[in-house]
Amino acid sequence: MKKLTIVLATLGLAAASAAESYRVTLYQPTQINGKTFKAGDIKLDVDNGNVVVKQGKTSTELKAKVEQGSEKFLRTTVGVDGDTKSVKEIRLGGTSTTLSFDTTGTASGNE
Repeated sequence: MKKLTIVLATLGLAAASAAESYRVTLYQPTQINGKTFKAGDIKLDVDNGNVVVKQGKTSTELKAKVEQGSEKFLRTTVGVDGDTKSVKEIRLGGTSTTLSFDTTGTASGNE
């Protein structure tokens, strides 16, 4: 019985620390962490406030404030600064999660 409890506890910890992945569609060229991502799908890997954004060979890693709301969003929305086209926040459809980004950061990924 003790072995079963240890295995279940280990599996629970692994699941709790696993990154979440999301697919988001951009409808115009958009800046994320100083990098330009083309209109189309991007992949977000979110792990404890660290976000890796990938689109083809373009990628960047940045910090995000991850907030859980009280209700799920019906669809994913991307909040963009009108002047710089930098992503300020992403509300993930089907979840209650909002990712908020500091738009003053610098790029730290691969192109």
